[in-house]
Amino acid sequence: QVQLVESGGGLVQAGGSLRLSCAASGRTISSSAMGWFRQAPGKEREFVAAVSWSGSSTYYADSVKGRFTISRDNAKNTVYLQMNSLKPEDTADYYCAATYRRLWPPTEYDYWGQGTQVTVSS
Repeated sequence: QVQLVESGGGLVQAGGSLRLSCAASGRTISSSAMGWFRQAPGKEREFVAAVSWSGSSTYYADSVKGRFTISRDNAKNTVYLQMNSLKPEDTADYYCAATYRRLWPPTEYDYWGQGTQVTVSS
């Protein structure tokens, strides 16, 4: 089992930046692909970004491509999501997820965090 805890959310003005962190415990994530998802009020959860177990491959939703960067530090058992040029439509609860299935890009995730809230004001 792996436990995931997100942090770094908050309130930011449009055009600003935030860096989300996802700290894992209970099991190393060095052999897992990691992803970030988000869910806005009244909407379904959507994929944001994913990073392969080594960090050599990344994958982004079109809506965040060029603005968000996913990265990982396996020594710290932590994954990050750097969010730049934030827009009001980026407002959502952000969740990190892990999968140990050896499939890239991942289609399913087995472990989820509790989420961190991001609010972007116009």
